[in-house]
Amino acid sequence: MLVREVDATRVIVSGPVAWNVTARLEELPAPVAQTVFAQASTEGIGGTSAGKALTLAGLGAHVTLRTLVGSDDAGQRVLGALAHPSIDVHAMPTADGLTERHVNLIDASGSRVSVYLELPQPVEAEHPLGPGLDGFAAALVDLAAHSVPLLGLLRDAQVPVWCDVHDDDGAGDGYCRPFTAAAHVVIASDAKLADVDGYLAARVAEGAELAVCTRGGLGSVAVHVDEDGEHWFDVGTAEVRDVVADGAVVQRSRMRRMPLSTSD
Repeated sequence: MLVREVDATRVIVSGPVAWNVTARLEELPAPVAQTVFAQASTEGIGGTSAGKALTLAGLGAHVTLRTLVGSDDAGQRVLGALAHPSIDVHAMPTADGLTERHVNLIDASGSRVSVYLELPQPVEAEHPLGPGLDGFAAALVDLAAHSVPLLGLLRDAQVPVWCDVHDDDGAGDGYCRPFTAAAHVVIASDAKLADVDGYLAARVAEGAELAVCTRGGLGSVAVHVDEDGEHWFDVGTAEVRDVVADGAVVQRSRMRRMPLSTSD
């Protein structure tokens, strides 16, 4: 049996990064013509893969971040924000030279509307990977067209794949299916799910070893599969401080650990 040599600190992250403008409002505007005033606004790095890379590097991991970055000013700002001794950015060029950008409107409750200003495409449909896959302990593969070709390579290389599929609706022919089909670990929210337990059961039937569904203030539900069968968990919310409820902007928070409660 071939034993793969792994460095437990090495992680590959694939997916989007962006440069964002965030405006904070008392409430989101109604869909009518009007003028509104922001309570505050900021610019900064965003994108789910940027957040994962910076967080993992801050925790001591050595991260290879595979992403699209344009040659524009926003791209230079993104690369500057990602400058960290433990992050190696494998930046693939974009077809139009532009970097992904959003305007995010966030109200007092944390609800958000994201407006995409730019959604760049890679120069090639399947850009060369760049770094080899030997020695990676895990891969975090986020929703992006340029991440799809990586999924099969990671499975073939026996690298555990984690996929955050956000508000996946569970549709059999949905955009997220290649990601969940390749994942060892699936993380989703319940935003578009009528049957959370059924969704999680479908993910482990698809091949995942662990499937997690977050439910906002209700906590999370998860199922883990091992040689003894399925194990279901219901996890409550945790007390947090210094939190900004904006998943599109990289934030830091301090969290008190909560014990797991199991249903079996």
